[in-house]
Amino acid sequence: MEDELFKALADPTRRLILDELTERNGQSLFEICTRLITKHGLDLSRQAISQHLAVLEAADLVRTRREGRYKFHDLNTEPLEHIARRWLRRPPPEEAP
Repeated sequence: MEDELFKALADPTRRLILDELTERNGQSLFEICTRLITKHGLDLSRQAISQHLAVLEAADLVRTRREGRYKFHDLNTEPLEHIARRWLRRPPPEEAP
């Protein structure tokens, strides 16, 4: 699972998608595309953004839910929290002389 996580985070477009979901969770594909175009000047097709979202979903960074005919994307920070705990452990207390 960590390989998918690092692969997902390696791409700058996917990081922008995560930034946008951090700012406003629960967006549709159309909303994400619109925000990437207007705020970041990215001119990617909906299909390209959809493929980026699939990579983020495979890494469990994004979870998708359906409501009627709409599909909404939510940020999931659990994989990032796991990585942070892995490397940001507190050092053991120093022993007294």
